[in-house]
Amino acid sequence: MEQEKLKHFKQLLLKMKEEAQEELGINTDSYNLDKEYPDDSIGEFTNYDNHPADLGTEMFEREKAATLNAQTRERLSEVEHALDKIDKGTYGYSESSGKPIPEERLEVEPTARYLVEEVDGNNQNR
Repeated sequence: MEQEKLKHFKQLLLKMKEEAQEELGINTDSYNLDKEYPDDSIGEFTNYDNHPADLGTEMFEREKAATLNAQTRERLSEVEHALDKIDKGTYGYSESSGKPIPEERLEVEPTARYLVEEVDGNNQNR
């Protein structure tokens, strides 16, 4: 792949990395995911005065934020893997067959590891 194209994809990946890191910080701060109990995140010392539905809503929101964080960490890992491949000179080649991945695919999914025809139905390969 041409150096100019590699530079372009590296910029895309760096932007994706920055966005993922920012998203992780926002979710953690917004839902106080560093707190062990939901009462801690809403600033209550006791849950006697809270309606059970309020506590349920708080638990749901914390679990949703934790799931979003897990997905974002996975995306961040994929981005870092792709950046590592650029450094090693293997970016843009299928990890399965070693064939070049079309630039059109990389434009849509800069973290692509495989050719479209190599991706299985269970999304085991991306």
